[in-house]
Amino acid sequence: MVCARLKEMPETAPVLAFALELPSWIPEALAQAPAASASLAEKMRWVIGLSRTNFEKDTGGPFAAAVFEESSGRLVSVGVNRVVPGQCSSAHAEVMALSLAQRARGTHDLGAAGAPAHQIVVNWCPCAMCCGAICWSGVRSVVIAGSGPDLERITGFDEGPIHPTWPEELRRRGIAVSDGLLREEALEAFRAFAASGRTVYNGRRG
Repeated sequence: MVCARLKEMPETAPVLAFALELPSWIPEALAQAPAASASLAEKMRWVIGLSRTNFEKDTGGPFAAAVFEESSGRLVSVGVNRVVPGQCSSAHAEVMALSLAQRARGTHDLGAAGAPAHQIVVNWCPCAMCCGAICWSGVRSVVIAGSGPDLERITGFDEGPIHPTWPEELRRRGIAVSDGLLREEALEAFRAFAASGRTVYNGRRG
């Protein structure tokens, strides 16, 4: 029966390229980006605001990330979740921000010799996929608003089989991890998402 269905499917040429882009409201948000001298709390509050705007404008899920230079504090890139509008399950906020930072730097390795150290700020701990993306990106530090089961409990998103000692695994690779910055503000945004009734796109939970 499966073979029969496959034979009935029309033949199409393989897709040879794809592109992802940030939503049209991002330039306006960048105009409100924190100054390089801003505190980490200010940067996190801005990122949390991006996560909220993203679902309120129906341009993706309630997740956002930004990459900064560690020493100068300068913003390098920003990302928001684009899974549904981009028709791409890997278009998570961290992947978007890291990919755009790599494009801005002209290298796949944000930790390359002679380059400034980079830091990614995210409104919750990375999922299983994004933890791997962070490992290979070259960033030297990760700052998250929170971790644990609250996100999944509140929203219904499935964060995947992330290793329980993932922070130690990052640290072992020379990537510092800071957890718990503006945790309640991040959770409040997730509660607003849950109350909105918007799509939980990967809620099958295996």
